Amino acid sequence: MTLPLVAGAVLLAAPASAPQAQAARNEVLPGYWEYTTSVLGVRDTEQKCVRPSEINRFFGGLSTRKWQCTYPVREVGNGRTRFEGSCQDRKGRRINVRLNGTYQQESFRFNGGAQLSRGTPYIPASITARRIAAQCPANAEYF
Repeated sequence: MTLPLVAGAVLLAAPASAPQAQAARNEVLPGYWEYTTSVLGVRDTEQKCVRPSEINRFFGGLSTRKWQCTYPVREVGNGRTRFEGSCQDRKGRRINVRLNGTYQQESFRFNGGAQLSRGTPYIPASITARRIAAQCPANAEYF
Protein backbone atom coordinates (compact mmCIF):
# COMPACT_ATOMS: atom_id res chain seq x y z
CA MET A 1 0.00 0.00 0.00
CA THR A 2 2.88 2.40 0.67
CA LEU A 3 4.38 2.00 -2.81
CA PRO A 4 1.30 3.27 -4.71
CA LEU A 5 0.97 6.15 -2.27
CA VAL A 6 4.61 7.12 -2.78
CA ALA A 7 4.44 7.15 -6.55
CA GLY A 8 0.95 8.65 -6.61
CA ALA A 9 2.01 11.48 -4.34
CA VAL A 10 4.93 12.19 -6.58
CA LEU A 11 2.77 12.48 -9.67
CA LEU A 12 0.79 15.68 -9.01
CA ALA A 13 1.24 19.32 -10.24
CA ALA A 14 2.13 23.99 -14.48
CA PRO A 15 3.31 27.25 -15.05
CA ALA A 16 1.79 29.96 -12.87
CA SER A 17 -1.40 31.09 -14.54
CA ALA A 18 -2.76 34.58 -15.06
CA PRO A 19 -6.50 35.16 -14.66
CA GLN A 20 -8.45 33.04 -17.12
CA ALA A 21 -9.31 35.93 -19.46
CA GLN A 22 -5.60 36.71 -19.83
CA ALA A 23 -4.24 33.16 -19.74
CA ALA A 24 -2.04 32.14 -22.61
CA ARG A 25 -3.39 29.36 -24.76
CA ASN A 26 -0.98 26.81 -23.35
CA GLU A 27 -1.21 27.50 -19.61
CA VAL A 28 -3.06 25.15 -17.28
CA LEU A 29 -6.04 26.91 -15.70
CA PRO A 30 -7.20 26.90 -12.08
CA GLY A 31 -10.62 25.48 -11.23
CA TYR A 32 -12.20 22.19 -10.18
CA TRP A 33 -9.98 19.27 -11.26
CA GLU A 34 -10.25 15.49 -11.23
CA TYR A 35 -7.03 13.51 -11.35
CA THR A 36 -6.23 9.82 -11.36
CA THR A 37 -2.92 8.31 -10.36
CA SER A 38 -2.03 4.81 -11.42
CA VAL A 39 0.86 2.83 -9.95
CA LEU A 40 1.42 -0.87 -10.56
CA GLY A 41 -2.26 -1.31 -11.48
CA VAL A 42 -3.58 0.52 -8.41
CA ARG A 43 -5.66 3.56 -9.36
CA ASP A 44 -6.74 6.45 -7.15
CA THR A 45 -9.04 9.27 -8.28
CA GLU A 46 -9.56 12.55 -6.43
CA GLN A 47 -11.33 15.84 -7.11
CA LYS A 48 -9.83 19.09 -5.82
CA CYS A 49 -10.32 22.79 -6.21
CA VAL A 50 -7.13 24.48 -7.41
CA ARG A 51 -6.85 28.22 -6.77
CA PRO A 52 -4.81 30.45 -9.11
CA SER A 53 -2.17 30.69 -6.36
CA GLU A 54 -1.90 26.86 -6.23
CA ILE A 55 -1.76 26.03 -9.95
CA ASN A 56 2.05 26.02 -10.04
CA ARG A 57 2.27 23.51 -7.17
CA PHE A 58 -0.58 21.42 -8.64
CA PHE A 59 0.90 21.16 -12.14
CA GLY A 60 4.61 21.86 -11.99
CA GLY A 61 5.80 21.48 -8.42
CA LEU A 62 4.40 18.02 -7.89
CA SER A 63 4.66 18.31 -4.11
CA THR A 64 1.94 17.07 -1.80
CA ARG A 65 1.18 17.23 1.91
CA LYS A 66 3.31 14.12 2.50
CA TRP A 67 6.09 14.65 -0.07
CA GLN A 68 8.22 17.74 -0.66
CA CYS A 69 9.66 17.63 -4.17
CA THR A 70 12.28 19.60 -6.05
CA TYR A 71 12.81 19.42 -9.78
CA PRO A 72 16.15 20.75 -11.03
CA VAL A 73 15.01 19.66 -14.50
CA ARG A 74 11.68 21.32 -15.29
CA GLU A 75 10.80 21.84 -18.93
CA VAL A 76 7.31 23.15 -19.68
CA GLY A 77 6.21 24.61 -22.99
CA ASN A 78 4.33 24.10 -26.22
CA GLY A 79 2.09 21.47 -24.63
CA ARG A 80 4.94 19.20 -23.47
CA THR A 81 6.55 18.65 -20.06
CA ARG A 82 9.59 16.93 -18.58
CA PHE A 83 10.43 16.82 -14.88
CA GLU A 84 13.37 15.16 -13.11
CA GLY A 85 14.09 15.52 -9.44
CA SER A 86 13.61 14.01 -6.03
CA CYS A 87 11.02 13.92 -3.28
CA GLN A 88 11.42 13.50 0.46
CA ASP A 89 8.82 12.62 3.08
CA ARG A 90 8.71 13.74 6.72
CA LYS A 91 10.67 10.67 7.80
CA GLY A 92 13.55 11.60 5.51
CA ARG A 93 12.88 8.90 2.91
CA ARG A 94 14.00 10.09 -0.51
CA ILE A 95 13.01 8.92 -3.99
CA ASN A 96 14.08 9.99 -7.47
CA VAL A 97 11.36 10.98 -9.94
CA ARG A 98 11.12 11.25 -13.73
CA LEU A 99 7.99 12.39 -15.55
CA ASN A 100 7.15 13.29 -19.14
CA GLY A 101 3.84 14.35 -20.56
CA THR A 102 1.55 16.56 -22.51
CA TYR A 103 -0.83 19.26 -21.35
CA GLN A 104 -3.56 21.61 -22.50
CA GLN A 105 -5.40 24.31 -20.57
CA GLU A 106 -7.90 21.83 -19.14
CA SER A 107 -6.08 18.50 -19.08
CA PHE A 108 -2.69 16.84 -18.73
CA ARG A 109 -1.11 13.41 -18.65
CA PHE A 110 2.26 12.51 -17.14
CA ASN A 111 4.00 9.15 -17.49
CA GLY A 112 7.12 8.14 -15.70
CA GLY A 113 8.02 6.68 -12.39
CA ALA A 114 9.82 6.71 -9.08
CA GLN A 115 13.12 5.12 -8.13
CA LEU A 116 13.08 3.97 -4.52
CA SER A 117 16.85 3.53 -4.26
CA ARG A 118 19.82 4.30 -6.47
CA GLY A 119 20.51 1.64 -9.07
CA THR A 120 17.03 0.12 -8.96
CA PRO A 121 14.55 0.35 -11.84
CA TYR A 122 11.92 3.08 -11.89
CA ILE A 123 8.45 1.91 -10.88
CA PRO A 124 6.02 2.86 -13.68
CA ALA A 125 3.32 5.34 -12.79
CA SER A 126 1.03 7.86 -14.48
CA ILE A 127 -1.34 10.67 -13.73
CA THR A 128 -4.18 11.93 -15.86
CA ALA A 129 -6.07 15.07 -14.97
CA ARG A 130 -8.96 17.04 -16.36
CA ARG A 131 -10.59 20.29 -15.35
CA ILE A 132 -14.25 19.60 -14.51
CA ALA A 133 -15.34 23.22 -14.08
CA ALA A 134 -13.99 26.77 -13.89
CA GLN A 135 -15.80 27.32 -10.57
CA CYS A 136 -15.53 24.98 -7.60
CA PRO A 137 -18.61 23.70 -5.78
CA ALA A 138 -19.23 25.08 -2.30
CA ASN A 139 -18.19 21.84 -0.58
CA ALA A 140 -15.02 21.27 -2.66
CA GLU A 141 -11.80 20.18 -1.02
CA TYR A 142 -8.92 22.51 -1.86
CA PHE A 143 -5.55 21.36 -3.15
